[in-house]
Amino acid sequence: MQIDEQNIAEPGLVVLDITAADEDTVRAVLDGLQQQWVTSGVTPVWRTPGEAGVRARVYADVRRRPDPPA
Repeated sequence: MQIDEQNIAEPGLVVLDITAADEDTVRAVLDGLQQQWVTSGVTPVWRTPGEAGVRARVYADVRRRPDPPA
């Protein structure tokens, strides 16, 4: 999967590929990232045939913190 240049067009923007043994672990990591930075949110989780684990990709802006809950 290619990374679109606009997702890393300036300092502070990152693309993180997460690999874990199961979907619950990936979702826990994505949830933790959402609490730390502004992110693209929980993304679809996928498996690659013949490779161990499940994967997800998240886009984050590490310059910004999420808005506090209302």
